[in-house]
Amino acid sequence: MVTNDWAKARLHVVTGKGGTGKTTVASALALALAARPGRVLLSEVEGRQGISQTFDVPPLGTEETRILRLATGGEVIGLSVDAKAALLEYLQLFYKLGRAGKLLEKFGAIDFATTIAPGVRDVLLIGKIYEANRRRRDGRHKGEGPLAYDALVLDAPPTGRIGRFLSVNSEVADLARMGPIHSQAGAITQLLESERTVVHFVTLLEEMPVQETLESIAELRAKGLRPGAIVVNMVRAPLLDDAALEQARAGRLHKPSLRTQLSEAGVTVTAELVDGLIAEARDHALRVDLEREQLALLEGTGLPIVTLPALSQGVDSGSVHELAGMLVDQGMAS
Repeated sequence: MVTNDWAKARLHVVTGKGGTGKTTVASALALALAARPGRVLLSEVEGRQGISQTFDVPPLGTEETRILRLATGGEVIGLSVDAKAALLEYLQLFYKLGRAGKLLEKFGAIDFATTIAPGVRDVLLIGKIYEANRRRRDGRHKGEGPLAYDALVLDAPPTGRIGRFLSVNSEVADLARMGPIHSQAGAITQLLESERTVVHFVTLLEEMPVQETLESIAELRAKGLRPGAIVVNMVRAPLLDDAALEQARAGRLHKPSLRTQLSEAGVTVTAELVDGLIAEARDHALRVDLEREQLALLEGTGLPIVTLPALSQGVDSGSVHELAGMLVDQGMAS
């Protein structure tokens, strides 16, 4: 079980190189946090509808929609954040434009702002998460009463873009010296740099994902952001013990023993089959060596390491529940 120092965190940002299972882990973490029990918002910002595919529910829209309710009473609410909708909401919230905002959309101003203006899209996407974080159950953003969500999980952009994504508000605050844009950008930056926010990294024990993870951790630390856990996904246990791995690595597996075991299993034994198995065993041993080297590099960061197994039957809503239980067992959502 890992120990962590993010007990006060409400916003869990999940990033990882493409193909590492980032959305699956974000979904499992949302389930784990909801099992406390709690009400958890699970959001995505890339428009891929990965959350709806994971839970086998209709595509998410710009309205917060309940994905499931647990027997414990916990809930997971899903949201696909759209920059255009977020800008219209922002204009209404701060400038009370109402119908005027719709006119801006009609004349293409909204599309221009969300696709052309540098950094605006990311500001709006994070701004929507910030708004949900501070909203209360009664819909207000000030006053007394319970918050709308006990925790928020963000399926964020990949590691190659996460530093820019999370720091864009700081840059905007520097550009806009006053007014609501400056105030909101500064407040979002304060949230992201506080103990209420942690960034978790999903990786595989392969060279490129691990290298991107290490670079992203260093980048976020330099920006004053707080790394959380490293989730090593799709882990497969070695097929051989250490003694057999050593023999396989050196190409010294005992051929007569292999022939005997194959024969006892009812397999027709040929020289080509035995030689092929020995070659595969050597490749497996080298693969195990590489994975252990990569794991040592990740351990060198000093961050908690959480491991999740490879799922032979693929990912579905049932397996995500199983992964959520493993996250709880390893202390990631205690």
